[in-house]
Amino acid sequence: MEDLALSRRSFLAATSAVAMTALGAGTFANVMGQDRLRVGVVGCGGRGTGAAFDCLNADPAVTVVALGDMFADRAAGARKSLTDNFKERVQITDDHVFTGFDAYKGVLASDIDLVILATPPGFRPYHFEAAINAGKHVFMEKPVATDAPGVRRVIAAAQAAKAKNLSVVAGTQRRHETAYNEVMKRIHDGAIGDIVSASCYWNQGSLWSVPRQEGWSDVEWQLKNWLYFTYLSGDHICEQHIHNIDVVNWAKKAHPVKAVALGGREVRKAEVYGHIFDHFAVEFEYEDGCLMHSYCRQIDGCANNVSERLVGTKGRANPANRIFGENEYRFSGENLNPYMLEHRHLIESIRGTRAYLNEGEQVAHSTLTAIMGRMAAYTGTSVTWDAAMASEETLMPADLAFGSRAVPAVAVPGVTKLV
Repeated sequence: MEDLALSRRSFLAATSAVAMTALGAGTFANVMGQDRLRVGVVGCGGRGTGAAFDCLNADPAVTVVALGDMFADRAAGARKSLTDNFKERVQITDDHVFTGFDAYKGVLASDIDLVILATPPGFRPYHFEAAINAGKHVFMEKPVATDAPGVRRVIAAAQAAKAKNLSVVAGTQRRHETAYNEVMKRIHDGAIGDIVSASCYWNQGSLWSVPRQEGWSDVEWQLKNWLYFTYLSGDHICEQHIHNIDVVNWAKKAHPVKAVALGGREVRKAEVYGHIFDHFAVEFEYEDGCLMHSYCRQIDGCANNVSERLVGTKGRANPANRIFGENEYRFSGENLNPYMLEHRHLIESIRGTRAYLNEGEQVAHSTLTAIMGRMAAYTGTSVTWDAAMASEETLMPADLAFGSRAVPAVAVPGVTKLV
């Protein structure tokens, strides 16, 4: 079963391509400039390939010249898909297709201006740091880490990027969506007054899984089912629900300072689901006392809801498109594909036709918000922001290699300890 977000990305990518055809490439070239931008992709699964499509749709001067993935078949599939759809704008020679754990090094050593980082999130801190050290502009998928040491590494690299004037955009595409931005501008201008409570949701059914094949090592099987292993994905509160958590942080212009939570593994108990939970409910508290109630679930047969709600002293808002109360507003304009827009905005930042963009720290803070919620649910304790940020619990091994790797025990609230 395909990820709900990937389905939306595929639909929007298709509509974006139609829009570009209708307007004509020249229209976009005049706006965006003629200078060629050479792009490499690290992580050639659905998200990495989709992000490459979005980047190519964002600016006709983009060319993709290098690919890297853990597995050769995925790199080959991405190369074929990109070439079939974009022809001469995909200029990937055989010696610029890299595989294995060090594939990112080959991509970064290529003659590229911009790199798309879309491997499982556990790798993101290392790849992002390497990209900034190599002097590359970066688009990186969310979340950007699975543990606090990774978050701290990302923040340090984001600060280094700023010093080097390297542009960084993250895959929290709602921050680039026109409707969200129009509503958020009004919220920040006081349309609903002071935000006193919030709620956010990503409740849906099960996602895809890959049955274990004969001859696969533990690590190969885990990498191909990375969603279900916390060291790779951060659990679904981090990997998926970060989108909604990020919206509330955006509205508040802040991150929570404390979390208490519950969660568990009620339905998805088979081996293929690794050791992650299938539901979370978290109460986050901001410094001003505002509470955010956060809910996420991946269980079939239940009611679905992917949304955010804000309550203020003058009204309330659905940040996706509407404000209720004395400053009533409903977005009714053109809402372009946000997956494409995030790449367009990044490219404009690189070209200097838009204010400098560096979303590294903001997405790191939203990532840590989700990690703090996971910590609270896994342990059954109240977790503060300072404790979460200072945690030395390292989930992602720096020396991961194919071979044996036991599946960690499922966390038990009240028994699992905060590290």
